[in-house]
Amino acid sequence: MKPWAQIILVIFLIVLNCTNAFLPYQLEQREPIKILGLFSPDEEELATAFEIAIRRVNKDTKLLPQEISLEPMVRYVENYDSLTTVKIVCNATSEGIAAIFGPQSIENRNIIESMSQIFDIPHIEAFWDPNKYSIPMNAVHGVNVYPESDLISQGISEIIKDMDWETFTIVYEKHENLVYLQEVLQNAYEDESEIKPGHPPIIVRQLPPDTMDFRPLLKEIKNASESHILLDCAVDKIVTILKQAQEVNLMGNYQNYILTNLNAHTIDFGDFNPGEANITAVRMINPNSPTIRSIMNGWIYEGNEQGKALTVKAETVKIESALMYDAVYLYATALTALGESKPLPSKLSCENPSSWQHGLGIGNLVKSISAEGMTGKIKLDSLSGRRNSFSLEFVEWMSSKWKVLGTWSTSFGLNHSRTVEQMDKEYKEKIENRTFVVITKLVEPYLTLDKKTDTLLGYSRDLIDMIAQEYNFTYVLKLEPDNKLGNLNSVTGKWDGLIGSLQEQKADLAICDLTITSERRNAVDFTMPFMTLGISILYRKPQKESPDLFSFLEPLSFDVWVYMATAYLSVSLLLFFLARCTPYEWESQHPCDSEPEELENVLNLVNCLWFSLGSVLAQGCDILPKAVSTRLVAGMWWFFTLIMISSYTANLAAFLTTTRMNPPIKNVDELAKAAGIKYGCLEAGSTRNFFKNSNVSLYQRMNSAMESARPSVFVKTNKEGVDRVLREKGKYAFFMESTSIEYEVAKDCNLMQVGGLLDSKGYGIAMPFNSPHRAIVSGAVLKFQESGRLRDLKIKHWRPANQLQKCEVDGEEADNPELGIDNVGGVFVVLIAGCGVAFLFSLLEFLWNVRKVAVEEKISPYEAFMLELKFAISCHGTSKPVRRKCSEPSMKEANSFANLELFSSKLNINNGNN
Repeated sequence: MKPWAQIILVIFLIVLNCTNAFLPYQLEQREPIKILGLFSPDEEELATAFEIAIRRVNKDTKLLPQEISLEPMVRYVENYDSLTTVKIVCNATSEGIAAIFGPQSIENRNIIESMSQIFDIPHIEAFWDPNKYSIPMNAVHGVNVYPESDLISQGISEIIKDMDWETFTIVYEKHENLVYLQEVLQNAYEDESEIKPGHPPIIVRQLPPDTMDFRPLLKEIKNASESHILLDCAVDKIVTILKQAQEVNLMGNYQNYILTNLNAHTIDFGDFNPGEANITAVRMINPNSPTIRSIMNGWIYEGNEQGKALTVKAETVKIESALMYDAVYLYATALTALGESKPLPSKLSCENPSSWQHGLGIGNLVKSISAEGMTGKIKLDSLSGRRNSFSLEFVEWMSSKWKVLGTWSTSFGLNHSRTVEQMDKEYKEKIENRTFVVITKLVEPYLTLDKKTDTLLGYSRDLIDMIAQEYNFTYVLKLEPDNKLGNLNSVTGKWDGLIGSLQEQKADLAICDLTITSERRNAVDFTMPFMTLGISILYRKPQKESPDLFSFLEPLSFDVWVYMATAYLSVSLLLFFLARCTPYEWESQHPCDSEPEELENVLNLVNCLWFSLGSVLAQGCDILPKAVSTRLVAGMWWFFTLIMISSYTANLAAFLTTTRMNPPIKNVDELAKAAGIKYGCLEAGSTRNFFKNSNVSLYQRMNSAMESARPSVFVKTNKEGVDRVLREKGKYAFFMESTSIEYEVAKDCNLMQVGGLLDSKGYGIAMPFNSPHRAIVSGAVLKFQESGRLRDLKIKHWRPANQLQKCEVDGEEADNPELGIDNVGGVFVVLIAGCGVAFLFSLLEFLWNVRKVAVEEKISPYEAFMLELKFAISCHGTSKPVRRKCSEPSMKEANSFANLELFSSKLNINNGNN
């Protein structure tokens, strides 16, 4: 040390010594004002705090008028000893006292309150009184610097809400502690809509009295899967309870404790390591505050002066001692506010009681002023005298010390000492290099076993990889032995499968095709959905039907064909009738004969039918109408056939090139009505529960049909359901999540999805109830969703390139089909049938002609048949002789005979003239 610094230090010590030496002389010159302090024999620390506080006040030059000083009167009295209490107060008032501090005993306290009212002596308390919550205090004389219990409870309630404790257990020691936590109990039931069935917001359990073995109670909490615990008990029991909780595995990563005792910060954990459990406490004293440390140094100094070796430190000072110091400090501040007046106490007698003239004024002054003490700002209600302004710190035990998380005050509410970014950073550091147990099950495409490499691959594996990389932790992937999602046993109330493993905290996360349902949310926690979906119908695509033999008739409906045939017959008959009526359709048989004896009409019934048929087939006819009426009918018929033929031709191409693949059902309504098509789902799971618990009549009927179906339509796995759909070839439909249907359809082009979604839900990552990891895992899912990584991950696993290409090629082939014989076979059938009928008619005509020839030629039918057949099969002849009877001359011969007779008659005439 430099010489000049040594000189300054020596001078400072001399001045300090002189000041301390002169101070007792100064105090002796002041008028003493006696202050009574009542304590139980086991409250020596409080009595010491009371004495030291008075000595500190007397030495503070900024407090108290120069003419007065405070003189402590410390008296010890047993709890419940009312008689001794009265004697002590009577003796003190006979000497003259200006205030009474204490006692803590409720019975003795009530006596002091009554006597303070009689003598008008201020009564100042620094303890929590559960009775004062319901019984009004002495509003005139009594004040209490201990914070209002309902305000403390309100602060704890807001801290619990900020920590996202949806449910928790209160473990308390004494019944009056529940009064202390009344706001916590009330606020937990404010929003009844958020209360989960089977999970009441609060479970209240009392510590067993007269024993230090708390293991049975802790085992009950463990078996009930309760992880959030609010512990309200004496400080000396906290470490014992935590150690025993560790013995029953109730101090793991999922356990969170809040210690409500305001002295919890004084706990000495020693060699006890809480492990991964989160322990939070509330306190009113900040040991790191410069004010607290300065005051505590003064305490030690004053104790040394009195010959008391105090071991108290800023970290171990109790709230009662601090509040006693604050109570003395507040009273001294009130005396200072009196100014020059000396509130000297009067000697009062219990035998002839009277009031102290300054008592009422000092009491009101104490209620109206404020001061800064060890517990922060001290401000009382001016009417009730209760402390309604204070702040609480909530701290967490981390790395063998208490770390401040934030503060709650009656003025500003809850404030965090760390930003959200800092909290996220601390949490990331906390879970770095931690190994999570992730449980899942085998189901495509979420997780499959690669037999070549013996590794697990799939969507679930990639998603947990992404989350692990985001937060830099490792994980172990475990398969659920039963490969079940989980079912609730209504008798035991326990779950099996993945949900059961999470409830028993055998795993940290569960990721697979796990649907978020209200029933499961009552058992475990879920992240936000990483995939949205709904229930739909998986069905086998209809087989390609062979085209109908008469598919050329399909462009027009059966009714249209009937109407066309009717129109054809009607027009033909009308044309025949009009042709018979009109004179312009009757003509001479020989055009050269100007005066024929007979007229003929070419539009007979057969020709009318032939004319109408030729128009329909767009072939025309040599027979045409001549009259206006018949031509008008023919024109309208041609217009009709033009439209019909054009429409038919346009539709024919589409019908010939389209392969029918229409499923027999298009939605769930048609499925419910379809005869011969069974439908089912998984025997357990969210899809099964959807039908069981639905209030929709349609789904209720379908559920009844599935339950009564024999053989059973339920399957154990999705794979069994898919195989059954393919195996039964359109006779079975399977209800399944839409995402799984998308995968199966992409993998097998023989499958298809029918209809839309029956509901809307999502897949989420599950974790044990009240898991501390829910926020960060949900945050990761949200981040991946916003960046599109979840969409890319789904495309990767749902549509492998080779499978997508296969289905696309099939689709292209369907778009450009070639017409086969199946498409146009009916036309050939009509052609062959028409030709066959024509041949049949030709045969009949031939045979009829053979008979006629045989009769006319007087030959046998066989000879006539052979004669006609030889001529028919000789393909080179184009003319055929007419065969007649021998007695009948031919036309040529008749003409010759007529000419010969005419010539003979002329010749005879000439000879006669000669």
